[in-house]
Amino acid sequence: MSKTIDPDFLALALTATADAALSAAKNAGASHVDVRIERIRTGYLQLRDAHPETQRDDTVTGVGVRVIVNGAWGFASSPEISPAVAAKLAATAVAMAKTSKPLATEEVALAAEPIYSNRTWVSDYAEDPFSISDEAKVARLSDLSNKLLKSGNVNHVGANTMYVKEQKFYADSYGTSTTQQRVRIQTQIEAVNVGDHGFESMRTLAQPAGFGWEWMSNHVYDWDAEIDELPSLLAEKVKAPSVEARKYDLLIDPSNLWLTIHESIGHATELDRAIGYEANYAGTSFATPEKLNTLKYGSGLMNVTGDRQTPHGLSTVGFDDEGVEAQRWDIIKDGTLVGYQLDRRISARVGRDRSNGCAFADSPAHVPIQRMPNVSLQADPKGPDMAGLIADVEDGILIKGDNSWSIDMQRYNFQFTGQQFHRIKNGKIVGQLKDVAYQATTTDFWNAMRTVGGPSTYVLGGAFNCGKGQPGQVAAVSHGCPAAVFTQINVLNTVAEAGA
Repeated sequence: MSKTIDPDFLALALTATADAALSAAKNAGASHVDVRIERIRTGYLQLRDAHPETQRDDTVTGVGVRVIVNGAWGFASSPEISPAVAAKLAATAVAMAKTSKPLATEEVALAAEPIYSNRTWVSDYAEDPFSISDEAKVARLSDLSNKLLKSGNVNHVGANTMYVKEQKFYADSYGTSTTQQRVRIQTQIEAVNVGDHGFESMRTLAQPAGFGWEWMSNHVYDWDAEIDELPSLLAEKVKAPSVEARKYDLLIDPSNLWLTIHESIGHATELDRAIGYEANYAGTSFATPEKLNTLKYGSGLMNVTGDRQTPHGLSTVGFDDEGVEAQRWDIIKDGTLVGYQLDRRISARVGRDRSNGCAFADSPAHVPIQRMPNVSLQADPKGPDMAGLIADVEDGILIKGDNSWSIDMQRYNFQFTGQQFHRIKNGKIVGQLKDVAYQATTTDFWNAMRTVGGPSTYVLGGAFNCGKGQPGQVAAVSHGCPAAVFTQINVLNTVAEAGA
């Protein structure tokens, strides 16, 4: 595993550039200054029917300077990295803060944080995906695609992979300076069947993760085993009956449940959203502060943590974009809401002593905002394995894989679909269904959780594209969870709903 920052990033005059901005801003009257110098490289490869269709390799580089002057924010950025440019950015940011001050409705303050001097952090990965040749990447995706195309049940295959290397230098006027490098990857392969019935598709269940190219080997995730199984699963789905709309017990696999966690817990417990600071992008939250330590979010089996420390997590860092060290904390304990996600500004706003490290900006051109950490449902240490969970369901559906979703502006009423729907009768899987969606309110759903799987069912899921803010920003985030059983959840028939 690599544990060093790329030398060419370290050669970008990081300290001199940051020092120039810090000095200029403080001399101009700023009480707080922070500087981020970033380089974000994103690769993307897409194949159709085993042939390359799209390929990109983009790099975003720049410096952003944020200040507080007389209790007001100011910010400026540039794609050019140099001490002279940084000093000009500092002057612009200070001028912006002074201009905005008359319009401010409150004074900005930041919660305190210890000083971390010259700290370095590198994420857990073995193979830098940018060190792998394009030919090798195409060959791996083409090989997996061709295995599917050899099946008579598969007419077309789409395959894509995205990989990111994010490098960030941070320094502030208190004396903290950190240098970080993290890598993440996401690969999806979809098989399509076309016939008189129209078309059906089924996508791999592999989740995005904080790995390098080793993610594409069978040593980390067994791609070949899943690809071997996909054609028969797709053929069964084509012939499967449409679901009867009614209530069922649902056994939800981590490959689907992660998204329900993201939408109904992750976004709902962002404190800026809960107190109304975040409303323009996807609304606020029903989980308002007066409900802290009283709201029965779910059953007593429900224990949800926030963290920025999980190995291979998409939101895992050493330090956030305000110089706060990564932490782990409880969000829901024994079914009760006990915590929120915080940045330094919101922490001070609500009287907390310290942020829990949830500030992030998706580029040097954007200001850090409060963003989601890894938000995870914990496994029951004594919980059953997948076979035991299935055996415990008399009349239900096993749901695997994420697909479409919908949730209201308060993160309360929702609907989710999936990739695979396996009918369970009397503790046994008896075939697939299709056209399935499940619908509930957040608290009804989580209070209906009657069994939580054991550690063997736990998987770290997530997404590259969580959106928030205005102007909009995108962040990668992971959600770990076990499989779990939910009692008598309303299931809709999506075809009938569409035609209603």
